[in-house]
Amino acid sequence: MAESEVAKLRQQLEIEAESMKQGLYGLAITAQHQIIESKYNAFGACQEQLAALIGEEEATRMAVETYIQVMG
Repeated sequence: MAESEVAKLRQQLEIEAESMKQGLYGLAITAQHQIIESKYNAFGACQEQLAALIGEEEATRMAVETYIQVMG
């Protein structure tokens, strides 16, 4: 059960990071700061949920890797 929840949260991290990227660089380049901040906060919430399942260090590693993969 926990593994499927981790996979779901990892996918959500990717979705939130992609949304941030689109807000910053995509067609919605004029996105309001509040929208980008909302996506950033959602990304952080996913990281916190992951930390409860797999520990803070692993959740941080996973979030950073996802962010770099999507934004890079």
